[in-house]
Amino acid sequence: FFPTNNCGSFYFTSLVRGSEGLYMVNGPPHFTESTVFPRESGKNCKVYTFSKDGTLFAWGNGEKVNIISVTNKGLLHSFDLPKAVCLEFSPKNTVLATWQPYTTSKDGTAGIPNLQLYDVKTGTCLKSFIQKKMQNWCPSWSEDETLCARSVNNEVHFFENNNFNTIANKLHLQKINDFVLSPGPQPYKVAVYVPGSKGAPSFVRLYQYPNFAGPHAALANKSFFKADKVTMLWNKKATAVLVIASTDVDKTGASYYGEQTLHYIATNGESAVVQLPKNGPIYDVVWNSSSTEFCAVYGFMPAKATIFNLKCDPVFDFGTGPRNAAYYSPHGHILVLAGFGNLRGQMEVWDVKNYKLISKPVASDSTYFAWCPDGEHILTATCAPRLRVNNGYKIWHYTGSILHKYDVPSNAELWQVSWQPFLDGIFPAKTITYQAVPSEVPNEEPKVATAYRPPALRNKPITNSKLHEEEPPQNMKPQSGNDKPLSKTALKNQRKHEAKKAAKQEARSDKSPDLAPTPAPQSTPRNTVSQSISGDPEIDKKIKNLKKKLKAIEQLKEQAATGKQLEKNQLEKIQKETALLQELEDLELGI
Repeated sequence: FFPTNNCGSFYFTSLVRGSEGLYMVNGPPHFTESTVFPRESGKNCKVYTFSKDGTLFAWGNGEKVNIISVTNKGLLHSFDLPKAVCLEFSPKNTVLATWQPYTTSKDGTAGIPNLQLYDVKTGTCLKSFIQKKMQNWCPSWSEDETLCARSVNNEVHFFENNNFNTIANKLHLQKINDFVLSPGPQPYKVAVYVPGSKGAPSFVRLYQYPNFAGPHAALANKSFFKADKVTMLWNKKATAVLVIASTDVDKTGASYYGEQTLHYIATNGESAVVQLPKNGPIYDVVWNSSSTEFCAVYGFMPAKATIFNLKCDPVFDFGTGPRNAAYYSPHGHILVLAGFGNLRGQMEVWDVKNYKLISKPVASDSTYFAWCPDGEHILTATCAPRLRVNNGYKIWHYTGSILHKYDVPSNAELWQVSWQPFLDGIFPAKTITYQAVPSEVPNEEPKVATAYRPPALRNKPITNSKLHEEEPPQNMKPQSGNDKPLSKTALKNQRKHEAKKAAKQEARSDKSPDLAPTPAPQSTPRNTVSQSISGDPEIDKKIKNLKKKLKAIEQLKEQAATGKQLEKNQLEKIQKETALLQELEDLELGI
């Protein structure tokens, strides 16, 4: 469905579902309610979905599940499924999958199948399954629909060419907890996760369909101990998977979020732990559509955001800020870093080709974010039940202008809003502009509450004191002719060390004018210090041992940078680097 205006540019359609009903809105550039789909009034609409190319639309209104063609506005099918709460089209619009909550009869006998697969062309039911859990309810199709997979009793069952009466293949391990089918064309790959038990580690393995048999069938394997659950993310070219391994509880007591680690696994067998230079939760990890880099948002607030390449080396560090989410545009040339949920909605829009900040709009109280398929417009919304007040949505240009705003009346709620999808390649990438586009909607900056000041300080000058030292963005790419760049932590420690040492030497020269002043220390390479003798043999011995440990850590980090997989005790050594640097600094300064 490609409606255009008189100038030949595209209209876009947004779907809105709430207590005011279900309806479509056209725009930008002009925002009007669509006539393609007559408004479904009432509060009974529980679910809707578009097909991947945006030409079909299905919704459940509490009585039936209906399918319409968006191109010719015609009703294709209607199914009696009053309790349907999940809908999904297969990639080529061949099958509509529906799911209703599973129920058993009062006498304890098994319930009826609650997962139905309908032929979109004929409206007939191809197959019904019992699917008790809502999590991972939908089967996974390959993009050409030659392969379909679903998890059954700790196995993955594969069907070919939408023939659901015959299981073409099975992948069986000890207890497969989750799987993800690769995107893109053949050959198809699958990533599977098996949780650890009885002291054995958890692991993620990559396979190429249908080669599952034998001890060496796996393309790659990565095992880890700290994992109660994992999230597996394929890149678009299906050459690598990022695995976020999470524990429910942080045994060190440092975090409410448990512990997270980020792992990289490639289909060529390479794997690595992604070294994140700040401790704390991993909030978000996203692949660029180029499949050559990914962005991670991590660390205790203010959180860091870093782009890594396929060697897991940092390419660009965005410094620290109030953010917990990252969103690449469909073309991969713009990245939005945002702080939603319990943060105030600050967005940073970055040109990731030139690493330049485009805009910093604020979308307060947002619970939803989505890029328009054109890569120019952004949708943010405040939806119930996450937030039941100030519901509504906004459509932005990435330069920070609000083009359209709708606030739901105080007695109503917004439940869901989304863009109509389009296939990749429909919209070419445009040159990035830094000048805010004109808009008739006023951009109201939210009022920032001033910090509380006790009465005794209200007539005194305000001192600029911060809880956290903010880190600015930094290009991590090695410059020509230079060694590997220092991290922000190393630079900070180096500057502190030099400042303290210079201050101590100045104090000594003031007290002992007869002594010749010691020359100021030069900038030293990472993890090295200028030679000095304290005069105390025990302290000199400790300094020597600390230098030895720091040198070993530097060698381990160089090995990790080349892609070598480090052991657990080696990773623990690297984590002690900051503490060792501080101890060395204190010893040298006689603290």
